[in-house]
Amino acid sequence: MPGGFKLVAAMNGEPLAELSGVTKRFGNIHALAGLDLQVRPAELLAVLGPNGAGKTTAISVLLGLELPDTGSARLFGLEPSRIDARRQAGVMMQDAALPPELRVHEQVELAAAYYPDPLTTEAVLAATGISALRSRPYGKLSSGQKRQVQFAIAQVGRPRLLFLDEPTVGLDVQSRQMVWTTVRRLVESGCSVVLTTHYLEEAEALADRVAVLGKGQLIASGTVSEIRGLVVRKRITCRTGVKVEEIERWPDVQTVTRDHAGLHITASNTENVVRRLLAVDDDLQDLEVQRAGLAEAFAELTQETIQ
Repeated sequence: MPGGFKLVAAMNGEPLAELSGVTKRFGNIHALAGLDLQVRPAELLAVLGPNGAGKTTAISVLLGLELPDTGSARLFGLEPSRIDARRQAGVMMQDAALPPELRVHEQVELAAAYYPDPLTTEAVLAATGISALRSRPYGKLSSGQKRQVQFAIAQVGRPRLLFLDEPTVGLDVQSRQMVWTTVRRLVESGCSVVLTTHYLEEAEALADRVAVLGKGQLIASGTVSEIRGLVVRKRITCRTGVKVEEIERWPDVQTVTRDHAGLHITASNTENVVRRLLAVDDDLQDLEVQRAGLAEAFAELTQETIQ
């Protein structure tokens, strides 16, 4: 029974989903090249990587939508194609083709019929903020509203593991915040979430752990702090009269931008840059040095894979 397996997996702390040495080719394209990846109980794993890194393919293999050429995939310790494994997972993929003539509540009810103990339609519509759309034909919705319906469908089966592939693309700020709040609540309740996103601030705000992919391989994995710690870049913010063009020519400086908040410098050796700023500007103000964010770490880690 799915419930019995759920209890054993949670007690043993075993991975809920796992790829071991998985390779996958599409013609001449190596989508996955010996990928090892694990999803642990009650965590949000953000899977990051440039376009073509293998993120969506990895999720497809974990769900049994694609078969690996070599290696193995397990979902709740079972073959991903097993129905008793799939019924414990919820999915929101980048591309979803739903019947345009069905109304929103009918879409949700159709998906709910697949699961043994789903949420009620009204509960999931309320949780995702789309109760007002319940009687609208799906085909008449905006792209953002369609994403919200897909998010509701992904949750209706009370999943223990939720796959979200670029879930907030096309959403407005309010809807995006709703997704963030709902995802946090799900993880707090014990649900594991696999999130792929191009919004690095989304991963930084939500993830317990980050896996960075490049060319179908795992480049790095760890907490957000651990990933940030892999790079030597730091950020300097200050107010100065020194021109951007001059600072760009200094050693150890990678990027320089100016906005209403002041000057922003990314550097590999911030101590040298700060000393030079102090030397050339007696009126330097609001100086602040911070460790590199996830965006800078991601850029450095994936630089070779996109060349």
